[in-house]
Amino acid sequence: MKAVVKTESGFDKMMLENVAEPVVYGNRVKIKVAYTGICGSDIHTFKGEYGNPTTPVTLGHEFSGVVVAIGPDVTNLKVGDRVTSETTFETCGTCKFCLEKEYNLCSHRRGIGTQANGSFAEYVLSREESCHTLVDSISYQAAALTEPLACCVHAALEKTTIEPTDTVLIFGPGPIGLLLAQVVKAQGATVIMAGITKDSERLKLAAELGIDRTVDTMQENLADIVFAMTEGYGADKVFDCSGAVPAVNQGLPLTAKKGTFGQVGLFAEKCNPIDEESIIQREITYIGSRSQKPSSWHIALDLLANGKIDTKRMITKVYDLEEWRDGFEAVMAGNEIKVLVKS
Repeated sequence: MKAVVKTESGFDKMMLENVAEPVVYGNRVKIKVAYTGICGSDIHTFKGEYGNPTTPVTLGHEFSGVVVAIGPDVTNLKVGDRVTSETTFETCGTCKFCLEKEYNLCSHRRGIGTQANGSFAEYVLSREESCHTLVDSISYQAAALTEPLACCVHAALEKTTIEPTDTVLIFGPGPIGLLLAQVVKAQGATVIMAGITKDSERLKLAAELGIDRTVDTMQENLADIVFAMTEGYGADKVFDCSGAVPAVNQGLPLTAKKGTFGQVGLFAEKCNPIDEESIIQREITYIGSRSQKPSSWHIALDLLANGKIDTKRMITKVYDLEEWRDGFEAVMAGNEIKVLVKS
């Protein structure tokens, strides 16, 4: 079968190869891939900025498809089921995090598309527990956004809570920021989306998606807007989806006293100069959010099934598997929202 393989560490080192089709065993499920989303982490891997523990490896972890074979220990899935899958391929199963189904925190976790072969291929293996069947109202394209949506659900609804009375400030109108904004809006809160001038088209889309206020921080004074909308208190919840230190430091003093700041975006460096004074003096709860866990997926799929997430507006380009490089280049050019690869 055809698969997009990261052959070794370093910049690029990726190619479309003919590899053996995966074979089911135990509780493993073989899925004929329909669509895979290109994630920011895939771009980092392409650029050699992530040291994948395993190479060669087929990339891709945001996907949907149909079950074509099941292992002997599979009990709840059958051939023909339409599915999406969590990224967890293997865990230790014994640590306290595994016992609480917080697989995202298992130190021995192996992920699809990083340590196990992923979905930029014709077929991919997953474990039965990681698979979720799709209701008819969720298309294969929409289902390919479940994984990033689940990450947003985990950040907004599991690491903290959103009340209808909240005013929420979100930095970074990329795919994660736009999905997170829709998750928050689905809870009835007021949302302010902040970006910079080069994000103008994404900010326009945010407004069309129902975001209450969009702000180009290079053209308008974000602090004035936030304090005017919150009676001078600041935003109840702030989420950084940009991974940009200046955005974080702009957002911390705009967080209400006793408010919550959720760090969703990944930084380029391990240690960064963060405005700790604002965290201390405003008694801010600063929360890290890593990936997602099984409960996040149930909520995400419910949001999709109930039409709370506009995936059609989010997906702006689709490429065939043979055109994967064009897809990666389109993402790196920064002119698309969400790019899918069709297997």
